[in-house]
Amino acid sequence: MIKRYGEAVKSGQRYRRRAGIYGVLLDGDAVLLTHQASPVPEYQLPGGGIEPGEHPIVALHREVFEETGWHIGPVRHVGTFRRFTYMPEYDKWAEKVCSVYVARPTLRLCPPTEAGHTAIWAPSELALDLVGNDGDRAMLAKALRQVGPR
Repeated sequence: MIKRYGEAVKSGQRYRRRAGIYGVLLDGDAVLLTHQASPVPEYQLPGGGIEPGEHPIVALHREVFEETGWHIGPVRHVGTFRRFTYMPEYDKWAEKVCSVYVARPTLRLCPPTEAGHTAIWAPSELALDLVGNDGDRAMLAKALRQVGPR
């Protein structure tokens, strides 16, 4: 069973499943986050939806680049969670199934290419306070425990 985080399922609401992939991006004690300005300003783990037919790891590389401007090195699965939420940018209710991987940013090529995103480096303890949803926070904490003191 995949652990659920966030708001409770709304009775009678139809949700569409949306697979997503996200990165815990570490360099020493620093974590690379993205700040999304709208529809609600929020710090997040970089990532997003997997397009139909797209391999999940390819989607992770694409999403990290779009939201941070960075390329990443080898990835390792941290965990998967789900959350039920309204996605105003798509005007839909979604059951988001979020797979999270840890990786190391290896090369910054440019600023984020996705409008409304800003790449932010934060110390790990601050990053835990900044991320806006409980699932991101839990996966970040798990990744930091797995990596151990840096």
